[in-house]
Amino acid sequence: MTGEFDLRALLAERGGERYELHARYLNHQLPRMLHTIGFDKVYERAEGAHFWDADGVDHLDMLAGFGVMGLGRHHPVVRKALHDVLDAQLADLTRFDCQPLPGLLAERLLTHSPHLDRVFFGNSGTEAVETALKFARYATGRPRVLYCAHAFHGLTTGSLSVNGENGFRDGFDPLLPDTAIGLGDLDALERELRKGDVAAFVVEPIQGKGVHEAPAGFLRAAQELLHRHGALLIADEVQTGLGRTGDFYAYQHEEGVEPDLVCVAKALSGGYVPVGATLGKDWIFKKVYSSMDRVLVHSASFGSNAQAMAAGLAVLSVMEHEGTVAHARRIGDLLAGRLRELVPRYELLHEIRGRGLMIGIEFGRPSSLGLRGRWTMLQAARKGLFAQMVVVPLLQRHHILTQVSGDHLEVIKLIPPLVVDEADVDRFVTAFTAVMDEAHGGGGLMWDFGKTLVKQAVAQR
Repeated sequence: MTGEFDLRALLAERGGERYELHARYLNHQLPRMLHTIGFDKVYERAEGAHFWDADGVDHLDMLAGFGVMGLGRHHPVVRKALHDVLDAQLADLTRFDCQPLPGLLAERLLTHSPHLDRVFFGNSGTEAVETALKFARYATGRPRVLYCAHAFHGLTTGSLSVNGENGFRDGFDPLLPDTAIGLGDLDALERELRKGDVAAFVVEPIQGKGVHEAPAGFLRAAQELLHRHGALLIADEVQTGLGRTGDFYAYQHEEGVEPDLVCVAKALSGGYVPVGATLGKDWIFKKVYSSMDRVLVHSASFGSNAQAMAAGLAVLSVMEHEGTVAHARRIGDLLAGRLRELVPRYELLHEIRGRGLMIGIEFGRPSSLGLRGRWTMLQAARKGLFAQMVVVPLLQRHHILTQVSGDHLEVIKLIPPLVVDEADVDRFVTAFTAVMDEAHGGGGLMWDFGKTLVKQAVAQR
């Protein structure tokens, strides 16, 4: 047929140009970075918590696409749902009707959020946060939003206003009125609330950057302060939600916490179709959509599309029928426990923290003279280089994908698909132990790579 599009043929013909195409037409620094640290692999297929490169080598995924792949890659139930919704040829996105799938997904999602009443569907985590910020400001009639230092809530302008890292914010001013406080600092929160112009406080129950958990009792006390001063609590569960921490939402770990607005995305997509959701209390939605004149005052062109809604419904069905949340808690406890047993054994290993399958591995200054000298060399060049020294051999020699948990941090974050099992835990701990043994040996390829990183860091100053 003339003009027929053959995706498989296109990939077979030009898939080998992937890095060149990115360098020429997209973010040119991405392939440069991947080449530099040896992450320039060619992955060809994936299933569950594993993917295979062009040589057929099995890689363990401990990153889950920054948390998107909650159910792993290509879960059969989600795949079938997407085939079904495409085959149904629905009259989708007419804009002037009410399709059933958005209502059904909202109903299903709210069963896990019993104190919330309504849902707005967008396309991403940053849109979910933008929605919450807009709704909170309109519902309270106040302009200012509080957030935590080192927070990450997205990179569009509104969510960037509550981003706790200057590296992301620099050069994009002016942003929305905002003020940062320390995670757990109730005194600072109350000082800001007394000024009377605060619409909301947005918080990650566990911060993605560094994997820092809100102190016990903080969320509940913050909620009480906010409500006393007429402000709202926004829980950003974009990464922590949908079972990641061993509860459906991370805020549910603390009794009595009932946020006014909750943001979710990532895992709700099933790894296929971008989707974000902002859940909120009835009175907030009714204030924003207060009349028919305001029916489209906040909307999204692709929000509530049938493919995204079908993926979300399939994800929740799998989680409910396969016990995904309980599994994440059990495997997360096993993995964290195995890693904590290593802390007394390795002086470079400082702390294991987190909950469920959101785990931070922090490295710190060693006590022995030889290792301390090498550590000091790395720190002088750029903080975070040692963690990168661990991440690289985990991938190159042990075929395990991980990430450093933020710029200038000596922390590796583990956020694998929630379907990882005991064998995956064994594989990771065995590989991590081997890398730690090499690091504490004081020589070898790992420290040679560290010297290369130092030279690159110094050259970039």
